[in-house]
Amino acid sequence: MSSSTNFGHPIDYRSLERPILQAPMAGGPSTPELAAAVSSGGGVGFLAAGYKTAEQVESEMKRTRELTSAPFGVNLFVPQASFADPAGLSDYAAELGLDARRYGVDVGHPKFDDDDWDNKLDVVQSLAPAVVSFTFDVPEASVVKRLQESGISVLMTVTTVAEAVAAAEAGADALCVQGPEAGGHRGTFQATAPIDETPLGPLLEQVLKAVELPVIAAGGIATSAEVARLLANGAIAVQAGTAFLRAAEAGTRPVHRAALSAPEFTTTRMTRAFSGRYARGLYNAFMKDHDPSAPAGYPEVHHMTTPIRAAAAKAGDPHRVNLWAGTGYDRTIEGTAMQILQTLTP
Repeated sequence: MSSSTNFGHPIDYRSLERPILQAPMAGGPSTPELAAAVSSGGGVGFLAAGYKTAEQVESEMKRTRELTSAPFGVNLFVPQASFADPAGLSDYAAELGLDARRYGVDVGHPKFDDDDWDNKLDVVQSLAPAVVSFTFDVPEASVVKRLQESGISVLMTVTTVAEAVAAAEAGADALCVQGPEAGGHRGTFQATAPIDETPLGPLLEQVLKAVELPVIAAGGIATSAEVARLLANGAIAVQAGTAFLRAAEAGTRPVHRAALSAPEFTTTRMTRAFSGRYARGLYNAFMKDHDPSAPAGYPEVHHMTTPIRAAAAKAGDPHRVNLWAGTGYDRTIEGTAMQILQTLTP
């Protein structure tokens, strides 16, 4: 890892030309091109550091800065201790065997890792994007302090009032309040707890009463009317992910991109069948087959299903791929990131 001068300054969400953050989407959709286009368009683009090495994150950050001088962000997954049951993982591996044999691959090894946490922290501190956001937990206060001392704003994803209070106590500069309507992984700190079904609107209201921090609303947002409503209800900005999956600059896999407008997919559901952590996606055959028995265990289950998902994507089979999408998926459009930004702007 090389050292570098700071890329930017702490972000002032209230001064944005467009009060829209492009959600970090791990696994491919988030690219330097997408982040740069959103930031250059007056919003805030994000890179997703999840599932990448620190070197890959460093490279993507440098590429983004080559494409834009506007502020952008980077999202990190906060590692937690393993909560997987070995017997449950073994049973699930046997169950996944049929899916694996369908494509001539093996079920992946259920390894535990911390997603290169320490090295990624070093990278973001060195290159200092305008904002670093955290998902799945609150980082230690010392981590927050070292980033802020490097001129970086710290944004924490929360899904309940209790999480919002914990994030505020840890020193967050702002909160991203994620409702259950959001696509992809639910950012909840307690991965094995039942999903809190409080819709984004009431959740936003509850959090605003509980903490005195700027709040960004996230979850199922796909139209300018929804953005306007959330801003009127106290959010300083919104974060949208699914809305950008069909952007020309996104790295969304062709099978995923096509499924978003395919008539066979009519709803989204929460599942932990793909990763061992609850996430929302288009309801497909893999979810139907495995939701009843899928164990909790992240990232172990993620690694187990990776070969199957990769092979299915290569084969163009949308029924064995995680088609992450929020509830607003049916209101998304194809176009450039700038065109999508324009449709979201009140």
